[in-house]
Amino acid sequence: MREYTKFYIDGAWVDPTTPKLLDVINPATEGVAGHISLGAKADVDKAVAAAKKAFASYALTTRAQRIELLERIVEEYKKRYADMAEAITEEMGAPGWLSQRAQAAMGVGHLQTAIEVLKTYEFEEHRGTTLIAKEPIGVCGFITPWNWPVNQIATKVAPALATGCTMVLKPSEVAPFSGYIWTEIMHAAGVPAGVFNMVNGDGPNVGAAISSHPDVDMVSFTGSTRAGIDVAMKAAATVKRVHQELGGKSANIVLENVDLKAAVTRGVQGVMMNSGQSCNAPTRMLAPAKKMDEVIAIAREAAEATTVGDPNGNSQLGPVVSEVQWNKIQGLIKKGIDEGATLVAGGLGRPEGLDKGYYVKPTVFANVTPQMSIAKEEIFGPVLSILPYETLDQAIEIGNDTEYGLAAYVQGADIKEVRDVASRMRAGQVILNGAQPDMMAPFGGYKQSGNGREWGDHAFNEFLETKAVIGYGA
Repeated sequence: MREYTKFYIDGAWVDPTTPKLLDVINPATEGVAGHISLGAKADVDKAVAAAKKAFASYALTTRAQRIELLERIVEEYKKRYADMAEAITEEMGAPGWLSQRAQAAMGVGHLQTAIEVLKTYEFEEHRGTTLIAKEPIGVCGFITPWNWPVNQIATKVAPALATGCTMVLKPSEVAPFSGYIWTEIMHAAGVPAGVFNMVNGDGPNVGAAISSHPDVDMVSFTGSTRAGIDVAMKAAATVKRVHQELGGKSANIVLENVDLKAAVTRGVQGVMMNSGQSCNAPTRMLAPAKKMDEVIAIAREAAEATTVGDPNGNSQLGPVVSEVQWNKIQGLIKKGIDEGATLVAGGLGRPEGLDKGYYVKPTVFANVTPQMSIAKEEIFGPVLSILPYETLDQAIEIGNDTEYGLAAYVQGADIKEVRDVASRMRAGQVILNGAQPDMMAPFGGYKQSGNGREWGDHAFNEFLETKAVIGYGA
């Protein structure tokens, strides 16, 4: 049982102003795995005050000092790597192999990437007699989600530290263990007091207090579009910068000339990984109508081959994160059936033999139309919708016909055609033929998938203000 009841403010572990405990549920067992304290506005006020005080000195640190700090954090992270992976499996149900190879790995990956970017990043540019300087924006508020918990913490904290900002983090209260371990790592690495602060809590209280706080200069939020809109509205009164990475309903266009077996199988696996709980998952597969029977057969085989079970075992899928999430997914699967989509694999209820835990059957629907709920709504579970298309122009039109624009996928044998299709997709990232992630590639979305970018050098820009010093070189 984990008891994480303190907050981290001004370099020390402190009690909340008003004690209030929250049970943290293990989604594989439905039992209580530990407790955290729920913070309040008063706790946020203390954390922001500490960050504001620390900014005066931390903003003046040199590039070399910040590189050294990040390197110490990497060293401490590696010492706690196994602890981090274990915590992620316990708090949100990711299979152990996924926590080891991907979930925990992303944390150290973003830290190392920030170090490499910082070594050569140009903070100053001379244009004639004018100096254009990029300076740290100030105190940053971070509100992070439960689905890739330490990944989303690292994508914000690492570039913020690298650029000279101070910060207050609110990890997800649904999966808070990894955020607590991250904070222990920061303390062990000797991050100066007040530079990094952590307050646990929920969105309506701690999240809202961070978003609206007049001394927070920038807020970065990852989560649902609905919650992102609320964050932006609360931030508007103080005209702070708002960075958001929100929902997605990514199209995966399977071209006619592709190796169908490989492409469809890859598409199914891409949706199922992390139990479908990835905002950039390729949840809408657009396949040639004349090949639909073959596509269905391949998709059924891939889905039925996907094992579901105890995340501490060898299963490919663990549970989804919570009862709330499980119920939402079940409701959308039922809508898919009721609205007339063809159920190819999976469906309602838990997989056979799993009577406890928030497990979902790997589910595939075919003959889905763009108007159906499962084609429009972000399900955030292991559910794939396959939509037929007659022409390539129609496929692109359907692919872009969404309020989201986080990612898109294109698979085909002719690389020129694949690139041409990619150029027409309205999405922040387009992944071609199953390409692996690029830690330097900007990550973020068009439309209601958010604004701004994370990852690599583009992440630095979110945490910098631009100052023009005219006459500097006179």
